[in-house]
Amino acid sequence: MIWVDTLVQGLLLGGLYALFAAGLSLVFGIMRLVNLAHGDLIVLGAYLILLIGGATGLSPFAAALLALPLMFALGWLLQTALLNRVLGDDILPPLLVTFGLSVVIQNALLMGFTADSRKLPVGPIEAQSVAIGPVNLGVMPLITFGSAIAVIVALNWLFYRTALGRAFRATSDDPVTAQLMGIRPQNVFAMATGIALVVATIAALYLGARSNFDPAIGPARLLYAFEAVIIGGLGSLWGTLAGGLVIGLAQALGAALNPEWQILAGHVAFVAVLLVRPRGLFPRAND
Repeated sequence: MIWVDTLVQGLLLGGLYALFAAGLSLVFGIMRLVNLAHGDLIVLGAYLILLIGGATGLSPFAAALLALPLMFALGWLLQTALLNRVLGDDILPPLLVTFGLSVVIQNALLMGFTADSRKLPVGPIEAQSVAIGPVNLGVMPLITFGSAIAVIVALNWLFYRTALGRAFRATSDDPVTAQLMGIRPQNVFAMATGIALVVATIAALYLGARSNFDPAIGPARLLYAFEAVIIGGLGSLWGTLAGGLVIGLAQALGAALNPEWQILAGHVAFVAVLLVRPRGLFPRAND
């Protein structure tokens, strides 16, 4: 029964990793951009929720609702004023720019909030659990997992069932032809980055509600997100969810064997999947 509990807890943890990765997967799928600042933007979202909650007295969930449009605006501004200027056939300039952005965000958060770790005060729900058969499941992990499913479903609906999604796909497949059809790739990219930061803010809410955070943890969140995207298959949203679940399961099993193996087990699973499926579990057909 202990192993059943371990597997379930690993799946629930994988939901959090899928939230980390969903925005990264969306941006890569549309503009082939690997945003090295993605983890730090998640941490920035957590601090923004903390700041709004402290200033207004709202719960973190209500504060997150106010943070969502602000982070969308930040994503739009970053893409319009900065990233659109460096996108092109050469992948190096965007990597260097997003790496620099990562450094700037980390140092700005360090100056504004110090190196002390923080946590979002979600109240009694943090310690609540429900019994499903012989397994007790935490309410917050269940909400996190449900939110991950909802985000992936919403992004897939947006991508495949809306006019904006058609613009996303057209720009991703052939930006030159899309431009001839009246689509402005720069605006499409800005919208995609704004949506990606909305998803990052949702991830930030559950990151801050479930564990402590500080200005330096962004790169580790980026690593988990990147591994989930690669395991699932570049640009595949459902694959991203599968990738998060693989990492969560691997970490849970590693921790059950030896607490020191938790993080290592996730990285080993990443390498093992790539040895068997170099393009990930569910690569997009046009990749």
